[in-house]
Amino acid sequence: MSLEQLKNDIIKGEDKVIAVAQADDIAVLQAVTTAVNEQLGRFILFGPKSHIEATLKEISEPNIYEKVDIVHTESEQEAAAEAVRAVSGNKADVLMKGLLPTAVLLKAVLNKEYGIRSGKTLSHVAAFEVPGYKQLIFVTDPGMNITPDLEQKADIINNAVQVARSVGCDQPKVALLAAVETVNPKMPATVDAAVLTQMNRRGQITNCIVDGPLALDNAVSLEAAAHKKLTSPVAGQADILVVPNIEAGNMLYKSLVYFSGAKVGAIVTGAKAPIILTSRSDTPENKLTSILLAVRASF
Repeated sequence: MSLEQLKNDIIKGEDKVIAVAQADDIAVLQAVTTAVNEQLGRFILFGPKSHIEATLKEISEPNIYEKVDIVHTESEQEAAAEAVRAVSGNKADVLMKGLLPTAVLLKAVLNKEYGIRSGKTLSHVAAFEVPGYKQLIFVTDPGMNITPDLEQKADIINNAVQVARSVGCDQPKVALLAAVETVNPKMPATVDAAVLTQMNRRGQITNCIVDGPLALDNAVSLEAAAHKKLTSPVAGQADILVVPNIEAGNMLYKSLVYFSGAKVGAIVTGAKAPIILTSRSDTPENKLTSILLAVRASF
């Protein structure tokens, strides 16, 4: 499925509500405006009301307010808290980061009184549309967990599988990436991959097919997998790429964007609702794609 098909498949007339913390940012508001025009959802914008209104006046039509509400807040901390409260109070279905540090938003997400932590590991899932590649491919975790242990990796897989299934990939093929395809006790990523593969085979990780360790080429290229004589239902046709640590994930993510020109949408999952954690360097198009992915994951 392409991102365009994904967008066209959004259920019309069943608007999801996105709460944006500190929405006073031109790129965020451009994405919001486009999302409203394309009927992807409704928005509650938290932040300095006069500044948000002034920006919206420049970039959108007056009818934007049919699907956008603005709630004035005095600080980043207040905007984050109120946006999270909107989600925990069932007034919104998705949380989105605006112009504020990630740490400020996550502090509100993890608040014991009104936060939306579910008890699962929070993890970052990115969906890429790579030019020339046959399908959407998911990468996890390129942005949250630094060096996840085995239990966290199992959660990371489950989180990514849930997102992939939300966009129509009913039985995603999960490749556990490492530098080699054989188990080497000196390379912890290969050992973890072998254990997670066995957990999947024994029904401890479900709704997917897991295999690893696999090097990147053998995960996405049937030709490369055949050259290595790999017999696997995942090799050469992975839907989800699970990286061993944040460094590998960050480099893979940015390589796909900057070298391949891939379109990307990314969310944090594992909370009670999807969280859109876009960065300042993300384009309005990528922010829009993240909104699209979050909306699909919230159904």
